[in-house]
Amino acid sequence: MITIRQAVLGDLYHVNAIYNHFIEHSAITFDVEPWSIAQRLQWYQTAILKQRHILLVAVQDDKVIGFAYNGTFKAKQAYASSTEVTVYKAPDCEEKGVGRALYRHLLNALKSQDYNRAYAWITLPNDASIALHHNMGFETVGTMGQVGKKFDEFHDVALLEKVLTNETEQEPA
Repeated sequence: MITIRQAVLGDLYHVNAIYNHFIEHSAITFDVEPWSIAQRLQWYQTAILKQRHILLVAVQDDKVIGFAYNGTFKAKQAYASSTEVTVYKAPDCEEKGVGRALYRHLLNALKSQDYNRAYAWITLPNDASIALHHNMGFETVGTMGQVGKKFDEFHDVALLEKVLTNETEQEPA
């Protein structure tokens, strides 16, 4: 059984290990150097605890098998009603539905925090991630060609968007 819960300090080592795997072995993230645990702690204290951001973990048999979080979409204040989201599953996790469960909990929490839109950046090609996001209600709204270079190769990145508010809940124009 998978449990989705708010991350605690003791989860950061596992979150960091999962993330560092993808830094070192894929272009899924454009970070090129692994994060130290000190960097992860600083990120947790400033991006999660001091802002209205959420870090969730998926736990199975007392082991963190994935995580999802939201962060600042853009630094300018007018973008504050939008948020960037991401999800990672441990590379050795064979359990199906982990990303979907994490996103379901995260997106519900974001709605209660009055976010209007959620955005995800996906390095291409990544059919599994595109399918997950489309399954969760995201729409592809653009692609940036060869925007990042990692492992001596240029990569395209898709931008996906999900409406978090119901049209009837929005203020009239």
